[in-house]
Amino acid sequence: MQGQTVHIVSQAIRYMEEHLHEKLDLDMVAAALHYSKYHLHRIFTKTVGLTIHEYVKRRQLTEAAKLLVFSEKPIIEIAFMSGYESQQAFTDIFKAMYKTTPAEFRETEHFYPLQLEIHLKEEVIKLDFTKDNIKFATPADVDDWMELVKLAIDGYPCLDKAEYMENLHHYIADKKALILRDEGMAVGIMGFSADTGSIDFFAVHPQYRHLGIGGKRNPIPLL
Repeated sequence: MQGQTVHIVSQAIRYMEEHLHEKLDLDMVAAALHYSKYHLHRIFTKTVGLTIHEYVKRRQLTEAAKLLVFSEKPIIEIAFMSGYESQQAFTDIFKAMYKTTPAEFRETEHFYPLQLEIHLKEEVIKLDFTKDNIKFATPADVDDWMELVKLAIDGYPCLDKAEYMENLHHYIADKKALILRDEGMAVGIMGFSADTGSIDFFAVHPQYRHLGIGGKRNPIPLL
């Protein structure tokens, strides 16, 4: 049952990724998959941690932000390419999410995503984690750690990857970085301060958030 749910949600994500230039909604996605929209809404939200509406909005705005920085396309064209019917509608939602207008964002010449495409694990998810499953992160874990950071990027805008990586290596060297894996995939990461007992970074894979692995959806920056 778990595998079937992930398969359906993955199909929904794939459909949305292939139609980000259109005005997408739950009805359209459900119809394309020949699936009940009520059930799709429930399993998608539970699996991903976002509704289909939220996922589409964040993904479309992320791709729009990329075009603003890395292309010379007019803003109105980017608005249409992002599924919006007018430049004003696009500007309003872009400003609400990015806290700046599309024109101002373009001027900064600095792209950062609200939401990257989510890739789900299709194998059965482990449900009986114990503290023995949590290990100190090593340099070999850095690539997988960063993949998980990308999935939680919406809680950490303007990520300076070079600075973050430098801090991460310090945390690893000082035994202040923990990682939880399931069948090789990083599903939970945490950086902490031994002196204060504070958590400096925490992120959980979207598929595992409903299992009670921590209470935060977003990462906290490594300082």
